[in-house]
Amino acid sequence: MEMYDIEKIRADFPILTREIYNRPLVYLDNAATTQKPRSVIDSIAEIYSTVNSNVHRGVHRLSREATELLEASRETVRRFLNAEKASEILFTRGTTESLNLLAASFGEAFMHEGDEVVLSEMEHHSNIVPWQLLQARRGIVIRVIPVTDDGRLDLDAFRSLLNERTKLVSVTHVSNVLGTVNPVEEIIRIAHAHDVPVALDGAQSAPFMPVDVRALDCDFYAFSAHKVYGPTGVGVLYGKERLLELMPPYQGGGEMIGHVRFSGTTFNELPYKFEAGTPNYVGNIAAAKALDYVSSLGLERIRAHEESLTRYAVEGLREIPNVRIYGHPSSLVSFNVEGIHHSDVGVLLDHMGVAVRTGHHCAQPLMERMNITGTVRASFALYNTRADVDAFLSALRKACSMF
Repeated sequence: MEMYDIEKIRADFPILTREIYNRPLVYLDNAATTQKPRSVIDSIAEIYSTVNSNVHRGVHRLSREATELLEASRETVRRFLNAEKASEILFTRGTTESLNLLAASFGEAFMHEGDEVVLSEMEHHSNIVPWQLLQARRGIVIRVIPVTDDGRLDLDAFRSLLNERTKLVSVTHVSNVLGTVNPVEEIIRIAHAHDVPVALDGAQSAPFMPVDVRALDCDFYAFSAHKVYGPTGVGVLYGKERLLELMPPYQGGGEMIGHVRFSGTTFNELPYKFEAGTPNYVGNIAAAKALDYVSSLGLERIRAHEESLTRYAVEGLREIPNVRIYGHPSSLVSFNVEGIHHSDVGVLLDHMGVAVRTGHHCAQPLMERMNITGTVRASFALYNTRADVDAFLSALRKACSMF
C-alpha cells in the first residue's frame, strides 16, 4: 500500500520540532495521547476568536453559527464511524465518561440484581470500575473472559459465560497493553445469537483502523478524541437509537430537558438527552478537524504504516538480549528487560529524548494475569518514522548497557 509523505505530515505537528535534553524528541507514547496537527490547534483559537457563543440557546448570529459548527462536527463523527444517524452520536469528555455513561444509563434501564455483564481480563480500568460501581448499587454480577497465555481472548470460555442473565458484553477492541486486535466481529456474532448487545472500547482502535459500527453491528462504541490527534476532554459514545431511547439520562441540567416543573421533568430528544449543560463545543469542533485530518490520509494507510513500524521495532527488540515482548504488537509493543525495572528503562529513555510509557497502563488485572507489575510500552502514530524506531532501539541498548 502506498504510504503518504511522512516529512510533509511531520511538518503539520509543531511539537515534533522540540528537543528534549538537547536531543530531538522521539515521541512513542501515542497510545496515551497523540500530538495535534496545526489545523486542530489553529481551529481552537479560530473558534474562540470568531464565533464563541453558547450553543443551541441563542437567537443571535454567533450562537447560531457556533451551533451549526457543533452539529456539523457531530455529522463528521457519524461519517467517521458510519453510524446511521447523527443522533446516535453522544459527545462526552472521553472514553472513560462514555463507559461510565453506558454503565449508569444502560444499567438503570436493563440491569437488576443478579443480571450479568461480561468483560475481559484485558480491559482498561475504565471498562471495569464503572461496572463495579453498578455492581455495588444494583447487585449485578461481573463475568470475565480469560486471556490465554499467548495474549488472546479465550472465545470458548466466552461462549460458556453467556446465559439468560447476561445483559451486555463490554470489551476492548484493541488492547492498550498487548496490542492484540480482538476478534470483535466473532464476539458480536456470538453475543447477538444470545440476544445480548455488545459495547466496544475503541480508545485504541479509532486512531489506528477504519471503524464501521454498522458493518461490525456493535451496539455501542466509545472513543477519545485526544488519541485521534484531537483535543483532550472530548469523547464519543455511539449507541444504536433503539437502545439509547430506552436509557435514562446520565446527568441532569440544561439542554437535556424538554420541560421542567417541580412536579416532574420531561427530557429532550436524542442526542441531547445525554448532553447536560454547556458542551465543550470548541473541543468537539476541533475534534472533527482531527477526524477530517486522519480521514484525508486514510485509516487503512495509517494502519499499514503503524503496523510496519511496529514490526520493525519488534525485529529490533528481539536482537536485544533479555527483552521479553508481550501479546500481539499492532500499533504498540509492550516489553520488559530482564533485571531492569520498567520505570528505570523509561527514565533512561527519556533522558535520551525518547518518550515511552511505563507502568500498569490502567490494566492491573491483566498485569496480575501476566504475573508482572508493569511494562515499557512504545506506541506509534501516523507521524512516526523508522528513524524514530532506530533512535528508540539505540537508546534502549544504551540503557541496558548501564545495568
